[in-house]
Amino acid sequence: MGDRLVGDDFFAVLDAINGVMLSVPVLVCLLLVGVLFTLWSGFIQSRSLTHGFGLISGRWTSGEGAGVISHFQALSAALSATVGLGNIAGVAIAVELGGPGAVFWMWVVGFFGMAIKATEVLLSMLYRNTDDKDNPHGGTMWVARHGFTELSPRLKGLGGFVGGLFCIPLILFAFTGGNMFQSWSVGDTTREYFGVAPWITGAVLAVIVGLVIVGGIKRIGRIAATLVPFMCFIYVGAGVFVLFVNADQLPGIFRLIFVSAFSPAEAGGAFVGASVGAAFIFGMKRALFSSEAGMGSAPIAHSAVRTREPVTEGVVGGLEPFIDTLVVCTITALVILSSGVWNRAPAGQWDTPPAFTDTGAGWTLDSSTLPAGSRESLAPGSKVFVVAESTGNRQRLFGDVVDSENGPVIDWGRMEALSQPGFAEAGLFVDYTASTLTAKAFDSAADGLGQWMVTLAVWLFAISTAITWSYYGEQGVIYLAGNAAVLPYRLVYCALLFVACIGIVDTARELDSLSTIALGFMVAINLPIIVLLGSRAMAAYRDYVERLKTGNINP
Repeated sequence: MGDRLVGDDFFAVLDAINGVMLSVPVLVCLLLVGVLFTLWSGFIQSRSLTHGFGLISGRWTSGEGAGVISHFQALSAALSATVGLGNIAGVAIAVELGGPGAVFWMWVVGFFGMAIKATEVLLSMLYRNTDDKDNPHGGTMWVARHGFTELSPRLKGLGGFVGGLFCIPLILFAFTGGNMFQSWSVGDTTREYFGVAPWITGAVLAVIVGLVIVGGIKRIGRIAATLVPFMCFIYVGAGVFVLFVNADQLPGIFRLIFVSAFSPAEAGGAFVGASVGAAFIFGMKRALFSSEAGMGSAPIAHSAVRTREPVTEGVVGGLEPFIDTLVVCTITALVILSSGVWNRAPAGQWDTPPAFTDTGAGWTLDSSTLPAGSRESLAPGSKVFVVAESTGNRQRLFGDVVDSENGPVIDWGRMEALSQPGFAEAGLFVDYTASTLTAKAFDSAADGLGQWMVTLAVWLFAISTAITWSYYGEQGVIYLAGNAAVLPYRLVYCALLFVACIGIVDTARELDSLSTIALGFMVAINLPIIVLLGSRAMAAYRDYVERLKTGNINP
């Protein structure tokens, strides 16, 4: 099944920790914080959707101040980290594992996430370090250091420690979710469609990203301001085309989304079935991962904006979850659901199915030849699965197609079950991993659309995400070790883009587990901080809105 960097036991431990860090109570707390700041601010979402667009368009200005990039560049830089493979690969995973109901909970978190994002960006602007006006530093680490000191001078040491503590998962996520997951997904998609060896993809990405990040936030801001609008236009435009082709299915899809959010999704085909809890968890995780609301990462990019009104960038920051989750992620989800690829039919069926056997470390299938109907389409290297059922529970057993003396056979993995499993669905299914599933969904509307459009989008999204997350991780490194550590960090960061594509990473599961645990700790540290200092943010926001209403601030 491939050589992994570490064993399954290690990832089982990580999954157990993730089960706590991003459990339903934690996700509910995140949602409640979004509701709190929505009501406290008087629905700041509406201000972001009106005044926020005025700020990024230049109709409203906030004067010259510390900082080096414009409102539009800051939003583009932050969006380049959020509008990425999470919108393509992550949404595919959420729909596959959480079902259609996951989309509803993604919307809920996206809406309330606008209030969280606006608040955390506003706080970062209030407490950013502007000692060097041409190179400001911001983010949760600086909010903790300066905010705790403002609460009480005796908390200065605690604030510095908490800020340093936040930097550890920030850097881990930069290396995994913001870097290796992007590179691995691009390599997987490019190999699937064009047969390009993943290591070549990794090498190209490392060079491109390295050339950009050496120029710092100024170059990142300029590149993002050009790249993000272009890639969003291309991707959303193609998605709208697919939805137009499948327009007759959309009413039923929307009904399925709302019904599945509150009742178990019906299993069938490749879909193993999702409970309400699974829909809730995967939908919430997807919106959180995609928009980064509550993570405390995006404020790092926003803190480089040139303004003397901190509130303006908070208002602009609220647009991120709207554009990322409520627009781009929704397009992806509707394309996947309307195409039917998420619960597709098998690629072939055996005349005599292989038997499940107990290995002592889990159930597996005997190495088997490919079933009729799939031998022409499944070459060695393809990933496949069967849908098994044991004591009423459906789950997938994965395998790899490998060469043998008698032709291609399947090397099966293992799965846990309380009793001997049976086949819940007859036949063998192709495992479309992450972004490849989304590409296949686009192909359903026009043959070749997924091949070219999704591959292009995956490359653009991955490059933009890796560029901005390199800056986020770099700011964490600067906080912990100073500017002297920046060059070694950049070299390691670029090297990992290549490492992710040379076979060390077998599936997206490893990177998902590592990035999720980092995400969980970032939320656990950042969320209490913004609640604790939320009154400062809301006071500044109300003061700005009052001056806006009385005409003290004019277009």
